[in-house]
Amino acid sequence: MRLEQLQAFLAIAETGSFQKAARQCGVTQSTISRQIQSLEADLGVELFHRTSYAKLTLGGESLLPRVRKICQEWQTATQELTDLIAGKQPELCIAAIHSLCASYLPPVLQKFCHDYPEVQLRVTSLGSDRALKVLKDGLVDLAIVMNNRFLITGKEMVVEALYEEPIEVLTSVHHPLAQYEHIPWSELVRYPQVVFKDGYGMQRLVQDKFERLEAKLQAALEVNTLDAFRGVVRQGDLVALLPHSALMEARNDSTLAVRPLADNSGFTRRVVMVTTQDRLQIPPIQNFWQLVIENIPPQFQQQRSAS
Repeated sequence: MRLEQLQAFLAIAETGSFQKAARQCGVTQSTISRQIQSLEADLGVELFHRTSYAKLTLGGESLLPRVRKICQEWQTATQELTDLIAGKQPELCIAAIHSLCASYLPPVLQKFCHDYPEVQLRVTSLGSDRALKVLKDGLVDLAIVMNNRFLITGKEMVVEALYEEPIEVLTSVHHPLAQYEHIPWSELVRYPQVVFKDGYGMQRLVQDKFERLEAKLQAALEVNTLDAFRGVVRQGDLVALLPHSALMEARNDSTLAVRPLADNSGFTRRVVMVTTQDRLQIPPIQNFWQLVIENIPPQFQQQRSAS
């Protein structure tokens, strides 16, 4: 049983004529007749009385509402796909790491909403691992995350490296480390830290760095928002290792200090944008992808060109 057979059956039932159904379907009358004969053979029952008017048999009457529903579902599905390819999707879902939502993305979001006012833009702030998982599960269309080569493998994945940024130290202005212009690792490892919760790329990045230094990470507290980092560090005892873009507000806070590391060039994070090949064919997603690339913060443009 094929879709064109069901469409032929429905056309005959609605027009009452094999000839009119053939014109409606854009085929010859003989083609329509063969399709119905084949459908009747598959079902083992006659569907029409062959008279001057194509009248449904009892079997045809029973089949008609089912066929009408199948053909309507098919028409709806094909129209939705046509709209999707044409960029007429109802919403675009983005997952991005916290620091980008606060600093990098706002102008991108504003420009996208101007270009596609009919598309509902939904942005969720998530850790990198979680963002990539919801992308793979089909819950979002695009993710902007820390690079994780273990989670972005697969032929269907498209990955765009955006930039690298230094990791810096956040302390209270009264913390002993605040006296340094560039904080040595030998001093940093002596102090307890507040870190991101499990599942965040930054936690893994910091842990790996301490392991390479053969030093113990004194993770005294786990949080998952930048406000929480600032609030905890402001109390004076704990310090935090955070990326440059996550420290914008901290730089303007007189109670906090931001200091580079002594070997800053060796400790960075790479930010990438990820989607799937099929999604990148959709115009709104293409547009958002390009806007993100075009609006990379100026301080990272040179790094991107060099890479």
